Amino acid sequence: MSIVVNLYYTGKNGAARAFAEEMTASGIAEKVRAEKGNLRYEYFIPLSDPETVLLIDCWEDGEALDRHHESPLMAAIASLREKYDLTVRAERFLPDSESISEKDKEYLKTRR
Repeated sequence: MSIVVNLYYTGKNGAARAFAEEMTASGIAEKVRAEKGNLRYEYFIPLSDPETVLLIDCWEDGEALDRHHESPLMAAIASLREKYDLTVRAERFLPDSESISEKDKEYLKTRR
């Protein structure tokens, strides 16, 4: 079963955005995407809070996420978090797309 982790990085004076940009420019984000079991690793900036960056991080299962947490990339990520003096808040979800009600499906639009 896949796992989705939403990580909210918050800083001051654009630090969270600078962190995400350095994660991308340095190639760390792409290396995470290439790890076995990674399904998604994308950054977003909430319109209501420009000092926060949301990372949507999705893994095939708990074992894949555990491998990622034990990888050398985590030290590089932690170092950048420190560099930009970020706080981090996490939410963890188990996707359940199978149980979307027919009523809720009326509001969804998918590409054909």
